[in-house]
Amino acid sequence: MMEKILEKATDMFLNYGFKSVTMDDLAQEMGISKKTIYAHFENKTKLVTECTNRLFVIISGGIDGICSLNKNPIEELYEIKKFVMQFLKDEKSSPQYQLQKYYPKIFATMREKQYDKMKSCVVDNIERGLEQGIYRENLNVEFISRIYYAGGLTIKDHALFPPDKFSQSQLMDDFLEYHLRGIVTPKGRKILNTIINSNEE
Repeated sequence: MMEKILEKATDMFLNYGFKSVTMDDLAQEMGISKKTIYAHFENKTKLVTECTNRLFVIISGGIDGICSLNKNPIEELYEIKKFVMQFLKDEKSSPQYQLQKYYPKIFATMREKQYDKMKSCVVDNIERGLEQGIYRENLNVEFISRIYYAGGLTIKDHALFPPDKFSQSQLMDDFLEYHLRGIVTPKGRKILNTIINSNEE
C-alpha cells in the first residue's frame, strides 16, 4: 500500500503541484481513508519528501540507463531530454515552483542531489565529446558543466519564462541547442543538425 500511495501522490503532485494536492484529495482519488495514508506517512511533509526521493531515483536510473548505451554525446543529451520530459506534466501547475516556495528544505536537498548527479553526467558527456572530436578541444569543462546546470534551472523560472509565453518542451529544445552550438566542432555540428532536422520532421 505504501508504494501505491507514493506512486499516486507523485503523479498528483506533478500534475497539480505540491501545495495544491491535499491529503484529502489523495485519499479521495485512491478510494482510501486518510487514516490509511497517515499509517504510512506521519504528515504531508514526510509524503512530499518520499515522493521527491522516489522521483529522483527513477529519473537518475533512467539517465544512467541512457548513458550506459554509449550513444554519441550529442545524441545522448537529446535522449536524456526526451526522457526527463515525461516527468514534466502540466507545466502550469508549476510543481517545482510550489516545492521551492512551500517546502524549501526539501527543495534545497533535492537541488543538491540533482546538481551532484547532473555534474558527473555532464562532465562525462563533455569529456567523451572531446575525445570523439565533436566538442571543441579548448573547452573549460568545469565552467561548461556548471553553466549548463545553471541554465537548466533558469529556464524553469516562471518569472523569466512565463508558461503562457514559453512552452516547457520548446524551452528545453532551445536551451539544448543553445548549449550545444556553443561547444560543438564542425563534425559535431553535422550530428546536431541531423538530430534537429529529424526532430522537426
